[in-house]
Amino acid sequence: MRNSSSDPSATAAAATVMMEIEASKPAGNGMVVGGLSPLSETLWRERTNTEFVGDVSARLTWKDLTVMVTLGNGETQNVLEGLTGYAEPGSLTALMGPSGSGKSTLLDALSSRLAANAFLSGSILLNGRKTKLSFGTAAYVTQDDNLIGTLTVRETISYSARLRLPDKMPWSEKRALIESTIVEMGLQDCADTVIGNWHLRGISGGEKRRVSIALEILMRPRLLFLDEPTSGLDSASAFFVTQTLRGLSRDGRTVIASIHQPSSEVFELFDRLYLLSGGKTVYFGQASDAYEFFAQAGFPCPALRNPSDHFLRCVNADFDKVKATLKGSMKLRFDASEDPLDKITTAEAIRTLVDYYRTSQYCYAARQKVDEISKVKGTVLDAGGSQASFPMQAFTLTKRSFVNMSRDFGYYWLRLVIYIVVTICIGTIYFNVGTSYNSILVIKKKERKFVTFEISLNIL
Repeated sequence: MRNSSSDPSATAAAATVMMEIEASKPAGNGMVVGGLSPLSETLWRERTNTEFVGDVSARLTWKDLTVMVTLGNGETQNVLEGLTGYAEPGSLTALMGPSGSGKSTLLDALSSRLAANAFLSGSILLNGRKTKLSFGTAAYVTQDDNLIGTLTVRETISYSARLRLPDKMPWSEKRALIESTIVEMGLQDCADTVIGNWHLRGISGGEKRRVSIALEILMRPRLLFLDEPTSGLDSASAFFVTQTLRGLSRDGRTVIASIHQPSSEVFELFDRLYLLSGGKTVYFGQASDAYEFFAQAGFPCPALRNPSDHFLRCVNADFDKVKATLKGSMKLRFDASEDPLDKITTAEAIRTLVDYYRTSQYCYAARQKVDEISKVKGTVLDAGGSQASFPMQAFTLTKRSFVNMSRDFGYYWLRLVIYIVVTICIGTIYFNVGTSYNSILVIKKKERKFVTFEISLNIL
């Protein structure tokens, strides 16, 4: 790679930034083809005066998206119906709706993770192209944190780096990438603290969620999907996690997260809102404009109510069932109020909102923006490097397994004690038993009882 500047300070800066680059592709005339993290790109431009070829950001669009699943009895059911929307770099998009609304299905459809019994129609374009998401281009963070409790935060990320990053990448660069990821996710204070498990106290739930996100952004993906990242967290941890996601999006990534019922503080961190109910679009647009949309549709948000609670109250039919149950079984009375939802059923409110959105300026603007983005054929994103080789993966997994077992008292040391006790029990069967015929019969009886005990123990 050639740099356009001959200043020694610029050369030193370039060497520093190089530590953060996971896969650069040299080209002629001192140019560098895309494939770097957003942070690395910015630093290269600012500190080394080196230009980049192509736009390596991710612009995702979906138009008339319908997902149909085959049920166990052979019948089919539409889970999503005619959804249209987009997600751009630098934005944090929330997929919100009540349980069963289809937000997780939409997330799976956009990330190419639909189940085998699901059939998709419509178009999903990445940078204006029908592209299959490759390793390193996009990342998906599941709702559950699958972490090894005996490892520290830094060790967890380090092992993941050895498993995912290519062998040709020097360890010094991998280590720099690990440390920058820890800083980026705000994990400096707990970097050397164990994750924790049932008998080992470790980091908090919010920190575990940020570790899970850190593992996925190691490859510096342009597109990040998250399935309910704030589920099971307290309000402070949920805010911290969402604030971290907002920071990731501001680095040029496209971040899409499904979320169930955020607090008002968390809701304000999202740039765009995609509200679903029954697989249909209730609203898509700027999150801050949702207040005005619901007011125009005849369902204004009360002054002292959390906006996200109000939006979900309007599209969640379970509220009608709860009210009916309380009125019938407990004979409770609900005072009359100005709330329009007290005068109609939730099903009618959903139909009103869905129909109003289809003819609103928000739907028109969304479709116009989708068509505009789809016409621009952007860069075909690649993985920016291959995975680690099989020998490296096997060595890393073996080492990690031994470290885990040596630190896990319940898995390793307790079993070692049990094996020693069993060995002593077996050995004492033959201690001073004699050599007569009756002694041999006694030995055989003891052996049969011991074998029966072991079989019963294994079955249980």
